[in-house]
Amino acid sequence: MKKLDSEQITAALREGGDVANRLSSYEPRQSQLDLLELIIRAFNEDAHVMAEAGTGVGKSFAYLLPAIHFALENKEKVIISTATITLQQQLYEKDIPLVAGAMGGTKIKAVIMKGRGNYLCLRRLDEALRESPLFIDEDDGYDEIRRVHEWAQNTKTGVRSELSFQPAETVWSAVCSESDLCLGIHCPWRENCFVFALRRETSNAHIIVVNHHLLFADLAARFQGAGYENAVVLPPFNRLVIDEAHTIENAATSFFSAEFGRTGIFRQLGRLYHKKKKSKRGLLVRLCALLPPGGKHLNGMVTQADKIRDSAEALDNSALELCAEAGVFRLSPDMPKAPLQENLLPCLKALRKDILALTSMIREITEGLNETQAAEPHVWEVKAIVRRLEEIAEICDSFCKYQKLENDVLWMAKQLFSGANPWAVFTKTPLDLSPKLKDSVFAPNKTVVCVSATLAINGNFSYWASRCGICDLENKPVLSGCFPSPFPYSSAVLLAAPADAPLPDEDGWQDFIDKAAGRLAAIAGGSALVLFTSYQSLRSAWAAAKAELEPLGIRCLKQGDDDRTRLLQDFLADERACLFATNSFWEGVDAPGDTLRLVIICRLPFRTPDDPVFEARGEAVKKRGGTPFMELSLPNAVMKFKQGFGRLMRRSADRGVVAVLDGRLLKKRYGQIFLQSLPETKTSFSDFEDILRDVERFFY
Repeated sequence: MKKLDSEQITAALREGGDVANRLSSYEPRQSQLDLLELIIRAFNEDAHVMAEAGTGVGKSFAYLLPAIHFALENKEKVIISTATITLQQQLYEKDIPLVAGAMGGTKIKAVIMKGRGNYLCLRRLDEALRESPLFIDEDDGYDEIRRVHEWAQNTKTGVRSELSFQPAETVWSAVCSESDLCLGIHCPWRENCFVFALRRETSNAHIIVVNHHLLFADLAARFQGAGYENAVVLPPFNRLVIDEAHTIENAATSFFSAEFGRTGIFRQLGRLYHKKKKSKRGLLVRLCALLPPGGKHLNGMVTQADKIRDSAEALDNSALELCAEAGVFRLSPDMPKAPLQENLLPCLKALRKDILALTSMIREITEGLNETQAAEPHVWEVKAIVRRLEEIAEICDSFCKYQKLENDVLWMAKQLFSGANPWAVFTKTPLDLSPKLKDSVFAPNKTVVCVSATLAINGNFSYWASRCGICDLENKPVLSGCFPSPFPYSSAVLLAAPADAPLPDEDGWQDFIDKAAGRLAAIAGGSALVLFTSYQSLRSAWAAAKAELEPLGIRCLKQGDDDRTRLLQDFLADERACLFATNSFWEGVDAPGDTLRLVIICRLPFRTPDDPVFEARGEAVKKRGGTPFMELSLPNAVMKFKQGFGRLMRRSADRGVVAVLDGRLLKKRYGQIFLQSLPETKTSFSDFEDILRDVERFFY
């Protein structure tokens, strides 16, 4: 292995350096150089890194330079994974070309990869043109499929985001690429396949830019038996950079979890068989066409599919009854079986039995086909659906054995979308992901660089490290460091917290929030992001603020009134707008300058007690003698709090106020942990009326 020349690489980011000279707003940042040197050490020493880099450090260049140099000099691929498509695009379209240009025209091959479902499958498109898939409206659906077909004649990538229109989800799901439906070398469209073309591109790439979703699809498959030497979702690699690493536990959860719901079962059954007017359609009709005439296979399978529908309906009704108003129900290992024996468990057993009866019928047919028949595309699809149905049967079995599965969280949650009846989703999630993350991410790879603006709590990485499995690695050094933001927080930010704010569990708290949010936003003239932890509180405060602010010419936008992207675009386009939001808006909002001058955090972001996975993990901490609040709830809330605070300062010239309206910040001892996690700022910890005056003086 050729080691990186630290002095040569860091020189590029110093004043007058090759990269620095290409940055229009270059400012020397010692924290960036320190981070760069740490990452160079990790590549040279086959070590892992956990690094907290404050906003404005310039972490992208700090990891891109060593990653690109290492890939070129050692002919090894480096995977770079991000949590957001925005950062993925920025790295691929701006940052990597800039570094390549600074390296004197060195040919750096970088490829961007998205999840497989983002790519068009030409075989499935051809099938959709010939036979309308279920759930697609005859007119609009066909029209959209024809438009996708026209686009397919010219696109070079087949990526959904290139479409000039957004097809309905049902349309795209009928024509997109799916791994378990891929015919591989047997596909007649293989030579023109967009996914295969992309894989050819990645085979000789130096840098592959992916998102966490795709990364964990690859790592989960390798961990579950695909191995580390061959191409799976990604080509083989052992050098990895994970940006926005604070999100990897959540990203990994979906790939080490399993779930099903009534709507998903119906969708799979619909692909197997459905009627359109008097015409019998679906994969089973085509499968039976391969058999000698006169058989009764189809009628038997259709009857069994109807039994599955009835069983799924009965199970769904039982689950919704248990979820009740809370919307969630968890089967904990110490829960007595008696209340569940009346309805839920018998329904689970019935669904499992009916699914296995159908899949057994289908397997008997497919195993009797000759080699030519078995290679038919629709036979492959039938087999894929059989596997999916059998996975649902396995989840049913796990739920029935809930008292024995102490290492899994088994829970149901009500799903509700406008215009549709509610349904329940059954989910099985590992109680502790850290062993799986350790064995799939950190143990197999030589270098894993984890960077984020929020990984540590007061300089300590122990919470994040324990959640993500980077602890206790044999013969693998782990380097760490906190690299403070160069932004002038001490002069540019006012942190305000009213000393007379009620606690969230006290009478009058919501009334206080309703009045306070509007009055603060009025002083700021809009340009405010108001963050909540519940929709109920959000709706109340938005309604109160709207009445006060709109007569002043300040728009009040509310999460839920439009999709996230359009809502954010509306907010960014209007400097006098206020955005009332929750959950996902605590991070990933980049609103520099006067677009955002006020961030209001209405409540400290502790996870809600009805989160079944978080609840189960808290119980596990308690069982081993720990304190769930101090070991789990508090550090998790502090990290999210830092993300919310970080929305304000996005450029060194930004200036504004962060107001925290939760009385616990000043009245509870643990409030100091939240305060100590932030950079030094101006402060105003007075009664609310005094804070209003301080905010006005700060702005004007």
